Amino acid sequence: MRAFIGLGPPDTVRDALDGLQSDLRVGRLVDPENLHLTLAFLGEVDLPTLEALHLDLQQITFAPFDLRLAGLELFGGARPRVLSIRGQAGPPLRALRAKLHSTARGAGIDLPRARFRPHVTLARFRRDMPPDDTAKLGRFLSAHADVALPAFPVEAFTLYRSHLSPDGATYEPLADYPVPA
Repeated sequence: MRAFIGLGPPDTVRDALDGLQSDLRVGRLVDPENLHLTLAFLGEVDLPTLEALHLDLQQITFAPFDLRLAGLELFGGARPRVLSIRGQAGPPLRALRAKLHSTARGAGIDLPRARFRPHVTLARFRRDMPPDDTAKLGRFLSAHADVALPAFPVEAFTLYRSHLSPDGATYEPLADYPVPA
């Protein structure tokens, strides 16, 4: 099954992101229920490996920290494919990600080595975006590029299953891993 580990924002932040998306008149918006910040993309994982990972993830400890979503960015170069909002939490977020990657590798999952750019994807675009849509995106960015949401506490991470369809992916939470009491 296709899986990843991420952070789901609280409802107040999800609502704020949904409001921001409502001003975007171009692209395929990510459903508010699917908004998340990916910490480890696991790819296709068989059930026994996923069950072993689940047991290992239960052993991870971390101190709660605050995460702030601020500043819009485009991924994809001259032909942007993704609009996202940056995640800002510094060393605590990077440390949690490092623990998750180490744990996943220990469970036998081969993770790609990529630079970590924490973000929440808001919308996806076709490569052949028409000029009218490009102009709409430009106006949206001019109005909202410096958006900053209030920080929220990160007190858990989640293992998700990803279901792919022609209409886009949907994400099913499989397990939550809260900070130990």
